[in-house]
Amino acid sequence: MPKKRERLEVIKDILRAIRETRSIKPTRLLYASNLSPQMFKEYINELISKKFINIDIDNKEKKTFSLTKKGQDFLQEYKIIEDFVDNFGL
Repeated sequence: MPKKRERLEVIKDILRAIRETRSIKPTRLLYASNLSPQMFKEYINELISKKFINIDIDNKEKKTFSLTKKGQDFLQEYKIIEDFVDNFGL
């Protein structure tokens, strides 16, 4: 049975999916994050309110998500933590 992802891992996965495409539509991000629609909305709302991501709406009312500087900084710091844990074999 696969292990359940921790909250920070889910946030990392969402932010990385956005970073890889620079701008991503909600449905595509939902699939990339591998979350239920309800959980996806909760995470997205939290990330928007904490200014990790922006929601952009074009002139055709199409929504996309983009990463903020704070979101980029989170991914850099998370990478440092991952490397630290890996170096100690934990």
